[in-house]
Amino acid sequence: MARDFLFLLGSTRAGGNTETLARRAAEQLPAGDTARWLRLTDLELPPFSDPRHGEERVRPAPAGDAEVLLDATLAATDLVIASPLYWYSVSTPVKHYLDHWVNWLHAPELGFKRRMAGRTLWGVTALAGSDHAAADPLVGTLRLSAAYLDMNWGGVLLGTGNNPGDIEGDLDAITRAKTFFSSTPTPATRA
Repeated sequence: MARDFLFLLGSTRAGGNTETLARRAAEQLPAGDTARWLRLTDLELPPFSDPRHGEERVRPAPAGDAEVLLDATLAATDLVIASPLYWYSVSTPVKHYLDHWVNWLHAPELGFKRRMAGRTLWGVTALAGSDHAAADPLVGTLRLSAAYLDMNWGGVLLGTGNNPGDIEGDLDAITRAKTFFSSTPTPATRA
């Protein structure tokens, strides 16, 4: 069955190591699978506010770029968060995207949680050092987010690269990229 991948680029610069690694992995997608790429910094999302416990609990339907992002998210069978490691977690644009999930979850007409169940969440990240354990908070953020929505978990493709182009020297990461999306996702768990 063909899959529809949505690659969400979370870096604040284009063409960085994380994006390069994600594109290397996407080159290996089987014929028939589709890949859509959205650079989160190109989308003008409204500031996030959490209305759950206030008087204005009902939020207006997403419009503009927020609607584009929601529609792309719901159309994908596989979401790929491509975020460099920033302060041991996801980048600000990725965190902003995930924060908008709160509003989508609390808009009953969207059925966001129900519709996300069974899809697969993947991650791709490059970090400056070779100690990949430093990315554990990023991995946890993504895995736990997937678990909350009853999604499948594809894992995170990790690579080392600080300066532009460094990822090409991480031959282990480039090799793992060739088979990353052919692995079998498992139901995401909280543990």
